Amino acid sequence: MVQQLRIYEIFEHNKAAFHARFRDHAARIMRRYGFSIVGMWEAAGAARTEFVYLLEWPDEAALAAAWAAFRADEEWQAIKRATSAAHGDLVGAIEDRVLVPLAPIAPTDAG
Repeated sequence: MVQQLRIYEIFEHNKAAFHARFRDHAARIMRRYGFSIVGMWEAAGAARTEFVYLLEWPDEAALAAAWAAFRADEEWQAIKRATSAAHGDLVGAIEDRVLVPLAPIAPTDAG
């Protein structure tokens, strides 16, 4: 099992439009291609607001194939064009991290 951490810079002036697009369209289309969204968060820092979500994949090949299919999806491309025309850029910088599991750390005797 592989997990993927995605971090999107989002903007306060059109944050609601971003969240609506992700909730109503992106997540639905992602499910079509086998995306498993484990959790979603918003983090506000001094410099920017971030939308963070965690995906789970059986392996890196499945991750790559699903993203390629999602990005090529005609419905998704049309939604991105329409929402960008209506609201401007909804996402700034994107960070993408594949999280490879490590062996668990054995508990230590603190006594």
